[in-house]
Amino acid sequence: GTDLLALLLVRSPGAYGADIAIGSAQRYGVPLGYGGPHAAFMACRDEHKRAMPGRIIGVSRDAAGRPALRMALQTREQHIRREKATSNICTAQALLANMASFYAVYHGPKGLARIAARTHFMARLLVACARGVKLDHAAFFDTVVFRITAAAAVRVRANAKRIDLRTIDAMRVGVSCDETTSIADVADIAEALTGERVDAERIAQGLTHDPASIPAELRRSDPVLTHPVFNRYHTETEMMRYLKRLENRDLSLVHAMIPLGSCTMKLNAAAELMPLSWPKFATLHPFAPHEQAHGTRAMLAELENMLAEITGFTRVSLQPNSGAQGEYAGLLAIRAYYERKREARDVCLIPASAHGTNPASAQMMGLRIVVVGCDKNGNVDLGDLERKVAEHRERLAVLMVTYPSTHGVFEEGITRICELVHAAGGQVYMDGANMNALAGLAKPALIGADVCHINLHKTFCIPHGGGGPGMGPIAVAAHLAPYLPANPVDGDRAVSAAPYGSALILLISWMYIRMMGASGIRRATELAIVNANYIATRLAPYFPVLYKGASGRVAHECILDLRHLKESCGVSAEDVAKRLMDYGFHAPTLSFPVADTLMVEPTESESKE
Repeated sequence: GTDLLALLLVRSPGAYGADIAIGSAQRYGVPLGYGGPHAAFMACRDEHKRAMPGRIIGVSRDAAGRPALRMALQTREQHIRREKATSNICTAQALLANMASFYAVYHGPKGLARIAARTHFMARLLVACARGVKLDHAAFFDTVVFRITAAAAVRVRANAKRIDLRTIDAMRVGVSCDETTSIADVADIAEALTGERVDAERIAQGLTHDPASIPAELRRSDPVLTHPVFNRYHTETEMMRYLKRLENRDLSLVHAMIPLGSCTMKLNAAAELMPLSWPKFATLHPFAPHEQAHGTRAMLAELENMLAEITGFTRVSLQPNSGAQGEYAGLLAIRAYYERKREARDVCLIPASAHGTNPASAQMMGLRIVVVGCDKNGNVDLGDLERKVAEHRERLAVLMVTYPSTHGVFEEGITRICELVHAAGGQVYMDGANMNALAGLAKPALIGADVCHINLHKTFCIPHGGGGPGMGPIAVAAHLAPYLPANPVDGDRAVSAAPYGSALILLISWMYIRMMGASGIRRATELAIVNANYIATRLAPYFPVLYKGASGRVAHECILDLRHLKESCGVSAEDVAKRLMDYGFHAPTLSFPVADTLMVEPTESESKE
């Protein structure tokens, strides 16, 4: 693990011979947000790049010979590799990665080095001002651990100055500095530690500005961020124009509908986003004492209750940072439940139509994946399910099912599916990626599911951000409630480094539900279904809809079958998608979940026109 700000002064992991480096980009201008969202990163040597998760963008040239960006590697994309994937990552933190990148672009290598040097200087100044207090280590960048003898008195003095110190144990406290730390802050902390007020300004004048607390052999000497983009936009005007040029290259909901099936690209109202910039929410530390977070915690508790009401479950955990992480958390709860019952169950049934992260998550959990076939209408083949349940009855742990299905239909056999699994002693995990067709109309718990994750970046309006941030809270029945993710400080069942995951953006979903109310949520779901069926009906004479329900209708999305075009006129679904882009339309989802098809999800945000 490493720290991006420290790496302006400290030698890089690569220089030490490391093969892989990980860390957080939060240091680069992203607020704490009571735990997130923040972008993590993973870097590796060239020989490991094909094992990296997600997608890697490379530089190429277009047909006119101009420099262009293209997807270079998509080595572990779950919809392709499914149970063979070695990562279940789907929603990441693209928006936060861009924020951190822009911070680096604006400050550049020199500006970042000044920020790092000042941060290190403040830590050194604190040590100088807290003279007489023993250090745990003499080498440091921004964090100092002090050994104290009168812990109670230190806490009283710190509380009086509204300072939260990190209590490591009965004899040690930790203090971290950053670019916002002032000399006055240092004086206050030193007084809390020693009980004496010192002239911090005078002491600061006597300190050198070299990184004296970083050993010489660990100091960085090679250049960083040498690409021109990090050395060009260092005034507010230049930066604003650069950002606007990039924005103008994107097609977003302010320009047109984004009909990506299985994505639910709905409008994100400005009113939902406004509270994110309020300092009382944005600057809250994830491990601040509970009495300092009453407002935020009350909001989070209310959101948990509202999501429990919408899904029909007993308890909700807001900790998972994505739908895939919600899957992982749900499977962890199921495993813990069986461990408590002393039952050895390790088989996971997954329909062929399931979302790609389902088999990837099950594989990460060490489950044996057994695929259940689908019938000609795209529904789970009940006969095949009955055979698979009977074959694996003694070891059956869970069935993972998406409802409505990824084929865009309400499967009428869903309750029978749940009954078959429960009769064999298994659990039903419902993928809530398509909750936009259920909210206010049906409750997964009443259908028969035991656990369900909820994609807040789909149904409940958190912006997708080009691939994140997202949130995937899980809702569970009463028997699984004891096995929900624990606080990372208190237990070993955590799936995130913060108790509430990316807590700051949960405000968006809270605002959305509060503003919509029960009737509004129901109305939105009804419109989403109506819009999808309108498109399916209007386009049916030209592009047949691949799957429909027993009533001849679809759910909130539809799959347009273009496979016949290649044979009849040499045109592929990819050709159609690119032609739509030529005319300023965002293409629907291409070749998922069926090759040479387009999956359209209009959401309730679009009018008939």
